[in-house]
Order: sequence, then structure tokens, then C-alpha cells
Amino acid sequence: MTSLNKPEADAASISRRRMWAILALVIVVDALDVIDGTVTNIAAPTIATDLDGGVSLIKWLGPAYMLAMGVLLLIGGRLGDKFGQRRLFLIGLGGFTLASALAGFAPDPVLIIIARVAQGAFGALLIPQGMAIMTKVFTPDMIAKAFGLFGPVLGVSAVLGPVLAGVIIDADMFGLSWRPIFLLTIVLGLVALIAAFRLLPRDDGDRATVIDGWASGLLGLAMLGMMYGLIEGSTNGWKTGAVASIVAGVLLFAAFAYRQRTAASPLIVPSLLKNRGFTSGMLVGLVSFIAGTGLFFVLSLFMQEGLHASPRTAAFNMVPLTAGLIIATFAAMGGLVTKLGRVLVFIGLGVSIVGSGWLLLLVNQYGTQVSLWALAPAFLVIGIGTGLCYTTIPTIALGDAKPEEAGSASGSLTSMQQLSTAIGSAAVSSIFFGYAASGYGHAMTVTLIVVLAATALSIPFVTLMPRQAPAEPSEGGPAPEPAAA
Repeated sequence: MTSLNKPEADAASISRRRMWAILALVIVVDALDVIDGTVTNIAAPTIATDLDGGVSLIKWLGPAYMLAMGVLLLIGGRLGDKFGQRRLFLIGLGGFTLASALAGFAPDPVLIIIARVAQGAFGALLIPQGMAIMTKVFTPDMIAKAFGLFGPVLGVSAVLGPVLAGVIIDADMFGLSWRPIFLLTIVLGLVALIAAFRLLPRDDGDRATVIDGWASGLLGLAMLGMMYGLIEGSTNGWKTGAVASIVAGVLLFAAFAYRQRTAASPLIVPSLLKNRGFTSGMLVGLVSFIAGTGLFFVLSLFMQEGLHASPRTAAFNMVPLTAGLIIATFAAMGGLVTKLGRVLVFIGLGVSIVGSGWLLLLVNQYGTQVSLWALAPAFLVIGIGTGLCYTTIPTIALGDAKPEEAGSASGSLTSMQQLSTAIGSAAVSSIFFGYAASGYGHAMTVTLIVVLAATALSIPFVTLMPRQAPAEPSEGGPAPEPAAA
């Protein structure tokens, strides 16, 4: 059997038809990940009502998934290098399918949150392996075609997730309400698992690869502590337990940072943290991603809770926002980021502020009487601004990274996107529900003011980012990921 450590031989030994089949398999599982990551943006209120989970469950459904995904993505690729990409792909896909079944049959809030954490964790093991396998066994022209297809497919998946959730809930198939959203993944997951057994080439991995499990554990506990304290405090009052959880999270994050400075094989190369361009890019990305993904989630809640739109109606009314995001993503990838550099970040943040300000004027004037049709143009503008930021910030942040830092930088940025999504959903929805007692119109107004302020405060830090993107894409660099719209 040819080893995957010999990519030229592997590429020659795998037929073109098999390459296309592997590409189809990887795209399907990545699309499943995006869809399952976005469905709760629409389905959360229905799930919380059915399981009697209240506001707390609404806040946890999305972040639980993204938290596990973001933390374990840092080591998911290295686990594949150590134990073999095929083995980790099969484990990840099998676990993801089982976790989807648990979510679909969950009888109470605790089990569905456990299922969402498991989905994110196994997804983090699964997703890095597909790219690694294709990089090793595809011919150069096939790799170019493969990467060219990922953007459109994942973009469509980001739209499809919420729309699919809305349609399924309104259809109430067999009286199961929201449950088929997850149960359909079982069928697709099993088919993909059978295909993976037949298609993926075997590899033994490299047992010499070092994985810093302690660092990943510290980061996971730190994020969990801070998010639990945030959600618990905003839901049930800022009691001792909530405050202590946040403090513990901060201390654990400090321990994680110290570990990165002293570990023999750190998850984040220490020199990157001294790179002003990279760290400022991480900071700008963290703020803008938290504001953007949090706002997306709250907008779906506002339409369902405040405007009394059905899940399907709310899902279709989110399409302009996601369409704007996808249009902007392809515009940036099509050459704008190369031509404009960090100026495109300024433009993206500015457009986001215009869209959010437009929305603020509408909500402030009409409250919960605002027309869904009136919201659509503002949604489109917000999507365009967010899309420019999501695509451009990670790319520009790599502008000053050295070749030997590229892998760590790319992994850090991708994980930051996932963790920001988790934090954003939890933090911004906490603000929204915190003011909901005074009316959903008032809650939406306050939320938009906070989002606008956070976005504006991040603008000065853009001047510290590299002026231009890397001259050539770094191998293994982060592909722009669709927002959880």
C-alpha cells in the first residue's frame, strides 16, 4: 500500500474519478457541519419551548457547538497527522452522526446541549482531515478545482441551514416539530461513512507528532467558564457562582497563555503573539466576528419573538443578509483584498456600521411594528459589510507572518472565528434578553447600539494590521468560512 507520506505517488495511483468522489464526500461532510452549525439560529426558540428550556437553552444551543469546534480545531489537524487522516475522518464522521441522533431524540435541555457539544467536538476532528487528504493525494490542477468549489458550496450551505430549519419546523413532519433537522443528518452521515470506508486512502500517520493536550484543555475550560458565567449571570442574576465562573475562566485563559510561552510544541507559535500585525488582526477579528454573528442570531430571535414571524418566515427573511455576505465574500476573494489590502477592512466595518445604523433607525421608529420587507435592505447591507470583514481580516492578519508561522497562524485564526461565533451568540443574545422585559423593540435597540459601539471601537486597531495580504496564499491558510447566519 502506498504511503500518504508520498503525495506524488498517491496522486498518480488514484484515478480522476476517485478524486472527484473524494471531493464530493469532503464537500458533503463540510456542508453538513455548516448546516448543523446554523440551524439553531432559527430553531432555538422552538426547541427551547418544546423542551421547556427557557432563555438559557436558547443561549446555549449555538455556542455549545461552536465552543467545542473552536477549541478542538487547534488540535484536530495534528491528531490527523499523528494517527492518520483517514482514521480521524472516520472517527469524526461516526461521532458526528451519533451526536446528531442524540440531538434529534433528546428528551430534555441537558441532553441536547451534550449532543451539541459532541457534534462540535467530532466536527473539529472531522473537518481538518478532508483538506489534508486532498492536499496529499490530489494532483495540483484537481486541488485548484476542489478549493474553487468550496466557497460556493459552503456559502449555499450557510443559507440552506436556517431555511431548512424553518421549513422543517413549519412542516411539522410526523408531528416531530424540530427533530427531523437533526435526524436527517443520521441518514446522510451513514451514507457518507460507507463512502469514506470505500474511498479514502489509508495512511498510518506519524506517531512522532507532538500534541499539546494540556493547552487545548486549558483553553476549553477557560472559554466554558467565561461563557457559563456570562449566560448564567444574564439569565438568573449576577450571583456569586456566575461571577466566580467568569473569574475562573480568565485565570485559566492566563494559564493557557503562559503554557503557550513555555510548551515545547505550543498550539500558537509564541513569535506570533509578538507580531503586532497578527495580534491586532486577531483583536479586530474577535470584536467584529462577535458583533456580527451575535447580531445575526439576535435578528432571528427578534423576528420570531418580537415580530411574531414563523420560523420559516424568519428564515427566508434572513436570506438577504446571508446573500450579501456571500456576494461580499466572493468580491473580496475575486481580487479586492489583493488590491485594497487593509483598506477593505475599513470599508467592511464602515458598511457594517451603515447597515446596523439603518436598522437601528427603523427599530427605534417603528419598534415591533416594523415591516419585514422594510428590514430586508438593511439586512443586505449588514451582510455585505460582514462578508467583507470575515473574508479580509484573516487574510490581512497573515500579511506579516513568516512561512514557518503560517500553519499556526492559520489554525489560530480559524479557531478564533469559531470561538467568536460562540461568544457572540451568547453575549449579544444575553444583552437582548436582558432588556426584553421592557419590550422586544427596546431590547433590539439597545443591542444594536452595543454592536455599533463595539464595531466602531475596533476601527482604530485596523491601522496596526499589515497593509497587504501575503504575496501568495500560505499553504494551509484559512479559507473564509460562511457566517452562522
